[in-house]
Amino acid sequence: MGQEISASRFRKQDFSRFGRALADETALLQQWHEQGGLSNRHGNIGFELEAWLVDAEGNPAPINEEYLALLGDSALYTPELSRFNVELNSTPLALEGDALARMQRELEDNWGRCRKVAQQLQAELVMIGILPTVRDTMLSLQNMSRMERYRALNEQMLRLRQGQPLQLDIVGEQHLEALHGDVMLEAATTSFQLHLQVAQHKAVRYYNALQILSAPLVAISANSPLLFGKRLWQETRIPLFEQAVAVGGIAGGAFGPLRRVSFGSGYARYSLMEVFTENAEHFPLLLPVDLGEERTQLHHLRLHNGTIWRWNRPLVGFDEDGTPHLRLEHRVIPAGPSIIDAMANAAFFYGLVQAVAERPDAAEQQLEFFQARDNFYAAARYGLNAQVTWLDGRRGRMGELLLRLLPLARQGLAEWGCEPQLSDYYLSVIEQRLRSGQTGSAWQLDYLARHGEDLAAMLAAYREGQESGEPVHAWRV
Repeated sequence: MGQEISASRFRKQDFSRFGRALADETALLQQWHEQGGLSNRHGNIGFELEAWLVDAEGNPAPINEEYLALLGDSALYTPELSRFNVELNSTPLALEGDALARMQRELEDNWGRCRKVAQQLQAELVMIGILPTVRDTMLSLQNMSRMERYRALNEQMLRLRQGQPLQLDIVGEQHLEALHGDVMLEAATTSFQLHLQVAQHKAVRYYNALQILSAPLVAISANSPLLFGKRLWQETRIPLFEQAVAVGGIAGGAFGPLRRVSFGSGYARYSLMEVFTENAEHFPLLLPVDLGEERTQLHHLRLHNGTIWRWNRPLVGFDEDGTPHLRLEHRVIPAGPSIIDAMANAAFFYGLVQAVAERPDAAEQQLEFFQARDNFYAAARYGLNAQVTWLDGRRGRMGELLLRLLPLARQGLAEWGCEPQLSDYYLSVIEQRLRSGQTGSAWQLDYLARHGEDLAAMLAAYREGQESGEPVHAWRV
């Protein structure tokens, strides 16, 4: 979905041609799966960090075109749906030794450069799941990035919805209802997306482990409690994104049971090919552009996959020698609150998925998919106070489960070959966040409770904490 396209209006024959190419490429990927033709390289990691551009008052600043022109490196910095969001990408590296420290240094260097460029435009850069000062009226087509792919995405979404507006209905601590006439609601959600390349023979176990682990990971990283001034879920990005792109699968038309943004329809059983087959069979085409005849690059399959936003999404890429590989993209973690918090979240993520995926008994046999799904939405809504069911069948508070998972994460990082001192450092941030109970969401809500409803003042204090370099558990309210 990151690639630009050449047109935003399509004809019937465009859909037919794209559909044939998608079917052909899906069959080719099936052949590679059956013949063991996918890479067995395992453990390359990377991230995508989405961030907000804000003005001196803390309001969204729709200047990403001018901003990216000043940055100049399109490989590392790319536009997002709205003109007040940008994305920072990392260089892939193998997860071993001091890899996490090197990833942190790269993020710090890029973030520092990005902030300096923003300041040249009398703006600032903020990493936060949902910007508390964003208002519904700002999420308009006028503030959409000037790229054909976004214009086409909006037109096709509305076509599938038969022109019906998107309905926002989130019940949390308070209740938010709104109607919106385009896809720009999605622009209010920014995340820290973590990638992990997996060997073909390990892919099913790792994918299923991510489904199971999404609940604890969204609870510990929660940083989006507010939308349009309403206190909603601990991680309001989850219902917001799902309702912002509310288009179903083919089985029930635009309003069918399979949703384009979802937790998924089940665990993988035999291979991740099941997910790509579901893509081709159950989701209408959104961007039927002409991507040429070179089927071995899977251009059509990859673009179609990019318009289906599972919270854990398998991706197809290519090694340096051209061998196709599988990556897992974990989308549940919000941006922020600080660089050290983001890196602690990453360490916790990579350690846990290794330990759970490599356990002798398959974790997915210990927890039904519906329980993993229910855990996820409960954790997104209630955070550390969510009541969840775990692999041992015990039901309890999420905060207590997370404390029990810390040794597992440490074990997983050791199995990756990460330096023990670094693992201890990052996981100590998670532990102190847990023991204090001060996630990014908790800090935001506590600040408003103590200082009143001035969202701009809260954002200013949040930015001060972010720029201090301290983890959120150490921020003063």
